[in-house]
Formats: sequence, structure tokens, C-alpha cells
Amino acid sequence: MNVWLIQHESILRLSCFLSIFACMTIWESLAPYRVLSASKPIRWLNNIALVLLNTLLLRLLLPLTAVNLALLIETQKWGLLQQLTLPIGLMTIIALILLDLAIYWQHRLFHQIPLLWRLHRMHHADIDIDVTTGTRFHPVEIILSMLIKFLIILIFGIPAIAVLLFEVILNGMAMFNHSNIKLNKTGDKHLRLLFVTPDMHRVHHSINEIEMNRNFGFNLAIWDRIFNSYQAQPTAGHQGMTIGLDKFREAKYLTLPYLLWLPIEPINQKTLD
Repeated sequence: MNVWLIQHESILRLSCFLSIFACMTIWESLAPYRVLSASKPIRWLNNIALVLLNTLLLRLLLPLTAVNLALLIETQKWGLLQQLTLPIGLMTIIALILLDLAIYWQHRLFHQIPLLWRLHRMHHADIDIDVTTGTRFHPVEIILSMLIKFLIILIFGIPAIAVLLFEVILNGMAMFNHSNIKLNKTGDKHLRLLFVTPDMHRVHHSINEIEMNRNFGFNLAIWDRIFNSYQAQPTAGHQGMTIGLDKFREAKYLTLPYLLWLPIEPINQKTLD
């Protein structure tokens, strides 16, 4: 199983990514929820270019993947979970929940610590929200996030199959809950009891500073309720709310050079959310 994972990790992840991206793209095209305010070709070209750049930098700077690290940890029996005698299915479920909780708190800290917010605000500076927003993160944030993930894997001894599943879930749910789609009210109400929906996450991309610091979850919706950061709907409504940040609304901030420059851009109180 471990050898098979190593041999097929890249193709599995890429296949899942492209499949989900294609599904969300078609859904958005056939039934968009909000009218986009910026040029879609410009946003998509630069957001996708950022994904390609991030992928290249990760390969160059961190040639050891999270799955490879997990395989090493399993072999050496490092980490808390590796000390327990549990069926692999149960261990995988526990590991996925632990990783999900870790990402929730990582996201929350990236909003609360000024230096980390400088990196993360590039994600929030998108003045529209659609499937490409779910992949729009600064390269330094991506690398730092991977190092944090490495630490979590090492501490808890996360099994390799759980890491692979989590990577697929992380990318897939990010694209899903950033998509410019609308679920019917009944479907959204029931789905968000467990999972983060597009309507739930859209609140988090509001220009309103209070709303921007709500709904940090990306997959499981329970953490925001447990840790008192849940808001059901935006105050202005999904059609009336404004997406993005006050400071970065010019068209130049949609282009790759300015996206990379955003953490260095002078900060003021309005952008420190």
C-alpha cells in the first residue's frame, strides 16, 4: 500500500484537483450566484498562474512531500497515534479530524497575528469569490502552511493514507466552498451542519471586518460553532455584501506581480482585520 501511494500520489492528487475544478467551473458557468465585478479572464489568468508558481516553488524548496514524511514516520513509529494499537480505519478518521482542527486554528492565527495576516490578506484581497479564489494563496503562506503540516504529522504520527486523503479534501473543499454557486436553502441548511458550504464561507470574505473574522473552517463546520466564530449569514445579504479588502480594490491588485507584493504593501488599521 505504501509503495503504491508513493508511485501514484501525484497523479491521484492532480486527477482529483482537475476533476473538482472542472465540476465547479461548469457549475459556476451554468448557474452563477453573484455577478462578478472584475474581469474574469484577468482574475483567472493571474490566480491560476499563482497556483502554478506555488506548485513549482514547493517542489523546488520542499522536495519531501507530506505523504513521504508520513510514510517515514509510519516506518519509524514516531508520533502519538503510532503508539496506539488502532485499526487503520479508525486511526485515519482520528487523523483527519486532527488535521482539520489544526487547519482551523492555523487559519484563525493567520488572521490574528499581524505578520501572518500580511501573507494571508492576499487571499482576501480578491474582489470576487469563485473557484479560483480557493487556490489563491501567497507562496510564502503556502510554504509556511506546509511546514506547519509537517509538524502536525510528526507530532501526531499521521498515517500516510490520512495525509493523502486530507490533501485531496483540503484542495477539493477549498474550491467547493469558494465557488460562486448557490445551494437551495434546505440543502445548505442541512449540509452546513457538518460541512462548510459556499454560503457559509462567503461570509468570511466580506469586507466587513467582523464578518471577515468569522467562519474560519474549510471542511468541517463544527469548529466555528465550538470555538464561537460562527456567523450564519452576512449582514448585507449574499447579493448585497462586498467581497475583498478596502485597500486593495484597484485592478492592478489582481495581477501576479502585485499579488506577490501584497505582504510588503504598507499596512494600516483598516487592513489589519
